[in-house]
Amino acid sequence: MKNIVVLISGNGSNLAGDKLMPANRRKSMAPFGQYSATRPTHSALNGRGKRIFPRMRWKPASFPGVKAFDRELVQEIDAYAPDVVVLAGYMRILSPAFVSHYAGRLLNIHPSLLPKYPGLHTHRQVLENGDEEHGTSVHFVTDELDGGPVILQAKVPVFEGDNEDDVTERVQTQEHAIYPLVVSWFVDGRLVMRDGAAWLDGVKLPPQGYAAEE
Repeated sequence: MKNIVVLISGNGSNLAGDKLMPANRRKSMAPFGQYSATRPTHSALNGRGKRIFPRMRWKPASFPGVKAFDRELVQEIDAYAPDVVVLAGYMRILSPAFVSHYAGRLLNIHPSLLPKYPGLHTHRQVLENGDEEHGTSVHFVTDELDGGPVILQAKVPVFEGDNEDDVTERVQTQEHAIYPLVVSWFVDGRLVMRDGAAWLDGVKLPPQGYAAEE
């Protein structure tokens, strides 16, 4: 069995309905879903307790700084001996020490076709720039913000008249499809990070990883 720790903040949309866990893997990959939230009350925690234990809620403001928060978080995470740590809408910038500690087993999903639009407000930037396509990227986490090796991307069209809600819904549909796939690759031993690149089944992936067209 594989231990998966999930870190969330915001709405945790990628965790909704156990979407991170492919249906045919839910039993063999348990225990799944020990996680930390960055707020004391959290919409992502509501109604999802049957499969996800224990619940840990954290208040970053109660720590003297990012390093202190991350040190405590590492201790809690390591208690579960995680095989992989999955960021699901986790909005805090991680310290270099945290990233180094979980190097090669720390995954994130970002709502853009990296390397385009790292950081926040990606949907808004796509609309403001008149892009005709958008998407999402699953990548290994490194010290560079949204700059780790890309594993898998999914593209979506952007139509004339779209607003941010339209684009968000389209992108999230793809996120819910590709993130569980990447997690399954990792726990099956097919996916590794080596020499600053993502490798799948012994083959080095290109800079944009695999691209799944909608």
